[in-house]
Amino acid sequence: MLHTNLDVNNQGHLTFAGFDTVSLCEKYGTPLMLLDEERVRANLRIYLTEMKKAFGEGSFPCFASKSLSFTDIYRIVKEEGAGIDIVSPGELYTAAHAGFPLEKSFFHGNNKTDEDIAYALSEGIGYFVVDNEEELYEIERQSAEKNHVQNILIRLSPGVDPHTHEKITTGQVDSKFGIAIETGQAIEFVGKALSCKHIKLMGYHCHVGSQSFDSKCFMDAAAIMLSFIREVLDKYGAETEILNLGGGFGVRYVDSDPHIDIPFNIRLLAENIKACCADLKILMPKIIMEPGRSIVADAGLTLYTCGSVKTITGYKSYVSIDGGMADNPRYALYSSAYTVLNASKADKPADLVATIAGRCCESGDLIQEGVSIARPERGDKIAVLVTGAYNYSMASNYNRLPRPPIVSLYKGTDRVVVKRESFADLVKNDL
Repeated sequence: MLHTNLDVNNQGHLTFAGFDTVSLCEKYGTPLMLLDEERVRANLRIYLTEMKKAFGEGSFPCFASKSLSFTDIYRIVKEEGAGIDIVSPGELYTAAHAGFPLEKSFFHGNNKTDEDIAYALSEGIGYFVVDNEEELYEIERQSAEKNHVQNILIRLSPGVDPHTHEKITTGQVDSKFGIAIETGQAIEFVGKALSCKHIKLMGYHCHVGSQSFDSKCFMDAAAIMLSFIREVLDKYGAETEILNLGGGFGVRYVDSDPHIDIPFNIRLLAENIKACCADLKILMPKIIMEPGRSIVADAGLTLYTCGSVKTITGYKSYVSIDGGMADNPRYALYSSAYTVLNASKADKPADLVATIAGRCCESGDLIQEGVSIARPERGDKIAVLVTGAYNYSMASNYNRLPRPPIVSLYKGTDRVVVKRESFADLVKNDL
């Protein structure tokens, strides 16, 4: 199986975190999103433990909220002792609602409104990750009104290509995010930040992209960022405490994806950073990373019910399911690879090559093409693996479809942590 929390029981059903997925469908209905809470906690602990050992005290992971945001996830992150990164006032509200300590939160975004900034300041945000000059001066203005000094990081564009999909690459010079080092704009921006009386520059942030399976892109980014820290020290005499490298490591969605040893790669990255600091004669900063996908992706699984199997003679077969791009838009957006199984016949050979088609009135509503799957019948449960990240968080009500629930699986107990939306929910804001 693709991950260790997957198996097949003696009924031939797919199991996830020790639970019979077909039985869970009978109990909760479909579409159904499952979350293996123990896997979430285990993934967080890898980063927490290895970063502390490799980088020292004060270095820690922040869970990337955009990958999966709902109330209970923040309680889990709080209990495990990690920080969070947030990218919207809605994520901030959810974290505050969950009782998360916001001094361990980093507020990102390339267009924080005046209202966003006011709300974050009122909630005691730990750090703004400042993306542009207008934002910098608005934080200064509002902080001055409160007689408050606000901690910030500056988001920089290091000009590193992680060789992932262009729509999830964020660290190149030509990006909507951050301030380019290469053009000289970043060093000028630091001077402006240092001149603000109600802002404390604590460090720098970069994010080169997503789905990297080794530490090279992090090493490349760190070398550029550390050289920039040296440049700032030489020009302004300003030392900072934090270097936030953003992101986490990649996740296996299909068998062809490589295995990754996260502890080894964190140690390798730490050795590289320490050597760079020694060469540049600068103090080792506290290192922060922002894993999201690698915390929750393999802790998630989505289940659907097969409605039909249509074979077009001489062309292809379609397996239609009762969900689709409304609850998983990633294939339509990125052509993202997924592993798909017939959960009802997980012990049977994959004897049908088919396209998994969603129910939306949209030709592009596909979950995966060219999948080998045990031939399903109407009523069989279809499992899409590794859907914990960027599935529920990107779900919509397209075609006026209610979003599915999330059921947490933990210590032998299954419980609803996000309710299934009802038809009434769809019209509750209509006038």
